[in-house]
Amino acid sequence: MDIDLVYLWVDGSDRKWLKKKQGFLDKKINTVGRYQNNEELKYSLRSIEKHIPWVRKIFIVTDNQTPSFLDTNHSKIQIIDHSEIIPDEYLPSFNSSVIEYFMYKIPGLSEFFLYSNDDMFINADLTPSFFFRNGLPIIRIKKNPYIKLKIQFKRALNLNVNNYRLAIENAYTIFKKKFNVFFPFTPHHNIDAYLKSNLKTLVEDVFPEELNKSFLNRFRQQNDIQRILISYYSIFKKSGVMIIANRKESCRIKVHKTNYQKYIDKYNPKLFCLNDSEHATDDDRKHVEPFLKKLYPEKSSFEK
Repeated sequence: MDIDLVYLWVDGSDRKWLKKKQGFLDKKINTVGRYQNNEELKYSLRSIEKHIPWVRKIFIVTDNQTPSFLDTNHSKIQIIDHSEIIPDEYLPSFNSSVIEYFMYKIPGLSEFFLYSNDDMFINADLTPSFFFRNGLPIIRIKKNPYIKLKIQFKRALNLNVNNYRLAIENAYTIFKKKFNVFFPFTPHHNIDAYLKSNLKTLVEDVFPEELNKSFLNRFRQQNDIQRILISYYSIFKKSGVMIIANRKESCRIKVHKTNYQKYIDKYNPKLFCLNDSEHATDDDRKHVEPFLKKLYPEKSSFEK
């Protein structure tokens, strides 16, 4: 089984990219934390080489950018520009919720692939069976039986529901409408396993109309559709194996909670994510690289 790995990556400090983003940016949209570059990709790749060296190819999807540390001549590495996989009418896109749905169009991508953000890391030696079982992706989720009520409660109190939660609501809403099935769970927010054919079928045959509308969103919007829709479809079609993830398997650590090592010591997770957000400050982000450098001190062969 050939298993590939796909990253979405952006350097939010790149002046040329910032100028392009600013040309499309509505000042009402809060994008703080979405595009910060704390050198996470370098250390995520170190974790990949250290713990899952069996990955065949690593595709890094970017908007006309290349990480400065990266050895682009490495046999495993391939940079994919947005224009190679996303139709012109949706470009430029600064919305990961849109870009993710086009991963299946990456030239040469294996049927079996992993998807990771650059802030996701592996913390233990893992075999392919951690991600795939009997040729099917293992879909890690979190049980959330009250997800509908939580959102309704916030709305009743006139509290803000962030676009990420709304995107999950949109996913289970359109799935329920089409298949009359509701799955009461949310993403584990970490490295996920997929079948390329499942994603292609979902986009082109099952939800083309609903997804095409959301693909027009250059930035995160309230009508985004979170990629958990792929998990719903895979489980419904029995082309995925559902597992409820605990923190020893998959741990999300918030960047503004700066004692990161505490979570590693407590849970010793196989996967962890350092999740940046609008709650984190630049002072908080200064803690990220020293922590990662201590955890992954050895350079990978992917670095110059």
